[in-house]
Amino acid sequence: MEKEIDEKKQGTSLVLENKEGNTKKLFIESYGCAMNFSDSEIVASILTEQGYNTTQNLEEADLVLVNTCSIRDKAEMTVRKRLEKYNAVKRSINPGMKVGVLGCMAERLKDQFLEQEKIVDMVVGPDAYKDLPNLLKEVEEGRDAINVILSKDETYGDIAPVRLNSNGVNAFVSITRGCDNMCTFCVVPFTRGRERSREPQSIIEEIQDLWNRGFKEVCLLGQNVDSYLWYGGGLKKDFVKATDMQKATATDFAQLLEQCSIAFPKMRFRFSTSNPQDMHEEVLHVIAKYDNVCNYIHLPVQSGSTRILKEMNRQHTREEYMELVDKIKRIIPDCSISQDMITGFPTETEEDHQDTLSLMEYVEYDFGYMFAYSERPGTLAARKMEDDVPEETKKRRLQEVVDLQQILSEKRTKRFLGQTVEILIEKESKKSDQHWSGRNSENVVAVFPKGDYKVGDFVMVKISDCTTATLIGEAVGYGPMQTN
Repeated sequence: MEKEIDEKKQGTSLVLENKEGNTKKLFIESYGCAMNFSDSEIVASILTEQGYNTTQNLEEADLVLVNTCSIRDKAEMTVRKRLEKYNAVKRSINPGMKVGVLGCMAERLKDQFLEQEKIVDMVVGPDAYKDLPNLLKEVEEGRDAINVILSKDETYGDIAPVRLNSNGVNAFVSITRGCDNMCTFCVVPFTRGRERSREPQSIIEEIQDLWNRGFKEVCLLGQNVDSYLWYGGGLKKDFVKATDMQKATATDFAQLLEQCSIAFPKMRFRFSTSNPQDMHEEVLHVIAKYDNVCNYIHLPVQSGSTRILKEMNRQHTREEYMELVDKIKRIIPDCSISQDMITGFPTETEEDHQDTLSLMEYVEYDFGYMFAYSERPGTLAARKMEDDVPEETKKRRLQEVVDLQQILSEKRTKRFLGQTVEILIEKESKKSDQHWSGRNSENVVAVFPKGDYKVGDFVMVKISDCTTATLIGEAVGYGPMQTN
């Protein structure tokens, strides 16, 4: 909820080129949001230097790691099943295998996994990946290993992530870690700690490396990118204690986004995730000004009811959210906006639900990530609020939200009919090996016949038809962003 969960990527086992001389095998599987998949790349980079090459064959692995998510109950249940599978392989086929849990579940269920259930050898929290070499030594000497300490300054800015399962076109670059917002339904502040930002120069250097290797699009990533603030290091909340010089020379998100767009005029930029109360008008002007910053904002709202937003501690009202949307549409007229929505939050009434539906109609979201509320242990909502909306009511309301979003998505997709739009080719179409698939600046997928174009090309596509969420057309030449 605050994070986009791509169901198609869940459970992906990650693979990269073997490093000569490495003899140990690593199997690493990821669940959750883009931040978790990005973290797996950091872990793989660290372990490559410790003699590990990745494998997709679980049975031959010396080390099995699962990078976990605590956002939804479904993800936790899936991870538990995978841990059972790892341990079955360990018992029957590969007794020397070591099993570790990384990420958000690691912090929350450390005692359960290590001491009570004894299903893992190692538990590593999101801020402790640099400690992996030491933790592996502990495990190899027969001891359980744990580090879930949350850091005030760890951003992994000095580690160049290995790009796993990459198409060589799109990449995530983490710019912040942690979150200060304390939404009552969310475990992120407890599992990933308080907000801190990464040094701008290290971000530019990572993007430069991606550009040198032929990547064409970067998504700047964080739990809350809009509150990015670099003033020399440290927690965002401690900015009030910064010196006058630090405050005068600080870099905020609008400035970082502009720096990136100017430094790499032929690289396309996206960002995720935005929090409504932290999105400042300067960011909107940067998007409007630079053609290589995409006309797309993921703007989670969770509910259309001001009363429920207050219960969620969202720090904005329905009306403030609508004002922000009005501002976006005024400054970036063709901008796509997507949502996160939770149905059936504690105390939600039918009137609250109708407020959500009417907000969706007001905004006309291009697409969304929609979930029925599931109580997450450790959150304020779990401690203080009764999960009092019946399951069937949650599901019915969710279906109504999904059905409305489909209608809105179709309407928004149809606006491109007859237009010629610039598409970045990302991969072959799933339905036809004769067609390419890519996205336009507004984050809408388009498919078209391959012709002589290749993955990574920017192509102008004349749109002649569409489905609910996919544009269909013909390529008519290279786009302005094409470099050769």
